[in-house]
Amino acid sequence: MGQAPSSTAESNGREVDLRLWSVSPLIISGGDSMDSGKNDRDYTLDLPDECLAHVFQYLGAGDRKRCSLVCKRWLFVDGQNRHRLSLDARAEIFSFLTSMFDRFDSVTKLALRCDRKSVSLSDEALVVISVRCLNLSRVKLRGCREITDLGMVEFARNCRNLKKLSVGSCNFGAKGVNAMLEHCKLLEELSVKRLRGIHEAAELIHLPGDGSSSSTLRSICLKELVNGQVFEPLVASTRTLKTLKIIRCLGDWDKVLQMIGEGDSSLSEIHLERLQVSDFGLSAISKCSKLETLHIVKTPECSNFGLIDVAERCKLLRKLHIDGWRTNRIGDEGLVAVARHCLNLQELVLIGVNATHKSLSAIASNCEKLERLALCGSGTIGDTEIACIAKKCGALRKFCIKGCPVSDLGIEALAAGCPNLVKLKVKKCKVVTGEIGEWLREQRRTLVVSMDGDETEATVAVDGESETALEESRVGQAGGGVPEIVGSSNGGGSNNGGSRLATIRSKFGFFTGRNLVSCRFRRWSHNDNGSSST
Repeated sequence: MGQAPSSTAESNGREVDLRLWSVSPLIISGGDSMDSGKNDRDYTLDLPDECLAHVFQYLGAGDRKRCSLVCKRWLFVDGQNRHRLSLDARAEIFSFLTSMFDRFDSVTKLALRCDRKSVSLSDEALVVISVRCLNLSRVKLRGCREITDLGMVEFARNCRNLKKLSVGSCNFGAKGVNAMLEHCKLLEELSVKRLRGIHEAAELIHLPGDGSSSSTLRSICLKELVNGQVFEPLVASTRTLKTLKIIRCLGDWDKVLQMIGEGDSSLSEIHLERLQVSDFGLSAISKCSKLETLHIVKTPECSNFGLIDVAERCKLLRKLHIDGWRTNRIGDEGLVAVARHCLNLQELVLIGVNATHKSLSAIASNCEKLERLALCGSGTIGDTEIACIAKKCGALRKFCIKGCPVSDLGIEALAAGCPNLVKLKVKKCKVVTGEIGEWLREQRRTLVVSMDGDETEATVAVDGESETALEESRVGQAGGGVPEIVGSSNGGGSNNGGSRLATIRSKFGFFTGRNLVSCRFRRWSHNDNGSSST
């Protein structure tokens, strides 16, 4: 549902925009004033609507709005071919909804966002939208606190083609979610964050009937829920489920994970972050034999025993992220088991895990497909461990070291090792000097080296987060009584997008350093999907 432009639009948008302006004198003014009687026709009339719509796709939101005001035809073409819409969902825009969706009647992806200080759209407005937009496939609701279960029930009955639903900071509850599951038979992705209507007395959330054979649900993401355990029947009975993310939800989650392990699970990706989960939960996860991606982040009750169970049974594991929170409950014993059994491992992130030469040597020797490695916040990883990795990790392409007692000697070992290495990041390693970075760049000119003190530090640090921040900041900025359309379909970013992005980078570059490893490593992973996809 994001409004980020496609890569094609980014590369070609400005060029197309300039070409349009270069021909605009002929189109609008009809040439010189002396020949206006002969050349006063609109040459764009020779273009089919499809070609004109294709040109509009390369324009940013601002330019596209201005183009829609040129003539009635351009207004019509723009409305018919705008498939994405993001609205400031304040109650004041209700009177404009009918005329708005008369114009934009092809919308398939809709985002409604309302800030905390404003009154959001109500059930009546949501029903009007559902009647006008019967082809909606993706919907995102943020801060729409006036929408209740009754509104969601009516919305679900009208929007039966919905494939992706994301809700956050809303007040409806389990009844509304169950209605979506009952009526939207094509639903593939469900994301629920801070849903206030789900409390201790909430009804259970489940598929209609047994639901196991007809469900198309592939991804469930639960964030910051007080009683997220009400999703247990849904998670346990959905046999088509591929991705499960449970993040910062209260309560004990071992039972939910045990219910997943008892069935024939198709899960290939599981994220557990800041949860009350123990080794019993990890042992249940180990029964998911198709598991390929596992994130265990800040779950202090998990230890080596649970990780060993996962390693022994989930032999298809390709990506493993562990944030041990420096509890020393996960260490060499669990990582040696990973090295022994998970031979397909391609990505490993260890944060706050005191791994030593014993486990890292085993991983470097056995996991020959390892391409991405991050070692952060460990007091036991020094020059010896880095030299071992440099010697044995022949397939390693991207390496991040942060907050470890590594010196210039360890970094120097990378000059002759890891022949496929293309990116190296060394952050907050106090003993490492800037001179070794310059020396390494000279020794390996194709290697991109990023270290503390680089001139591009601020840009690199915020690169993974700034685009999301920019997207969020663009929503809910409408002023006056007329609603503002924030997003557009298939279009590139606006012309001032680069300057706004630069402003954000300059303001926040030094404050996002702590998120550098997680955001950059996610980008590394996405960029390499072509080479390491299943």
